[in-house]
Amino acid sequence: MSALPPAVQAPPSALGTLDRCRALVRPALAEAVGRLHPWVAEMAAYSFGWCEVGGAPAAAPGGKGVRQALAVLGAEAAGADGRAGIPAAVAVELVHAFSLLHDDIMDGDATRRRRPSVWKAYGTGPAVLAGDALFALAVETLAAAPGGPGGVRLLSAALADLVRGQADDLLFAARPCAGPERVTPGEYRAMAEHKTGALLGCAAALGAALGGAGEPAVTALDRAGRHLGVAFQLVDDVLGIWGDPEVTGKPVGGDLREGKKTFPVLFALGSPAARHLPALLGPAGRAEEAAALIEEAGGRAAALAEARAHTAVARELISGLPPAAGAAGELLGLLDHLEDRDL
Repeated sequence: MSALPPAVQAPPSALGTLDRCRALVRPALAEAVGRLHPWVAEMAAYSFGWCEVGGAPAAAPGGKGVRQALAVLGAEAAGADGRAGIPAAVAVELVHAFSLLHDDIMDGDATRRRRPSVWKAYGTGPAVLAGDALFALAVETLAAAPGGPGGVRLLSAALADLVRGQADDLLFAARPCAGPERVTPGEYRAMAEHKTGALLGCAAALGAALGGAGEPAVTALDRAGRHLGVAFQLVDDVLGIWGDPEVTGKPVGGDLREGKKTFPVLFALGSPAARHLPALLGPAGRAEEAAALIEEAGGRAAALAEARAHTAVARELISGLPPAAGAAGELLGLLDHLEDRDL
């Protein structure tokens, strides 16, 4: 009798992957935050959902932990133990938190994850200080890791791109909705790659680098993360207009009332069918009518198609990596989860 082939173990679910990586990284992240000035550490802990104002313990919703997972899986894709990617995961998570603290101030966002944002809870100056401290802590954490100096260069390059993307995003708000000066979908893609994709790519690449991967794998993971970042932003744009507020934590049509130039809006503005759209945007506009007009002009379908295209490129880059410790399968599962979330 011939032997039966060994059972193929299915990769864990994306949520299981995120939970596993968060549990692996959380102690090191908490230890790093604990090295800050106590007041600054409290603001950092509040931003992560670990405490209330004043320091009382809390279990508020935190982030998804996508960047942490990419760093751990990047190390595992290199054939290393996932723990080799922990310094990368901590550094990137600290930079992400720093960027959110400053973004909320620049955008005037009073809430984040259904709680007052740090600047509303503690004040603008303290929030800026906390953001600066998180950035400095990220560099310190990475520099102390084996292979850290090279990692700091990767992180610095990603941060430069993040700043470039944020600058473009702020400038987009002042540009007109029509005419030669209007924001194009191509400009928006470049902004999303810099603002969102650079740090996702950096997370995976840093984890791989600390795990001993060669330059081709590090580069491939950086590119995959950047494409994932564009797809992530495009899906966020769709959720910002048509998402369930119980899931997204944002009011229906909130992005339209704020007049944000998201991809579905920009695509629709290029269509003759949406010539009345500018009058429907902004605080005095009519968000429900605007959403219907954007969908009729193809903005929703175009954003989702664009997200699928970027996810496909990321999937191709990851599939080209040598399989190691199941990390490639978990990375692909994470891509699918992020592309399809709550749509």
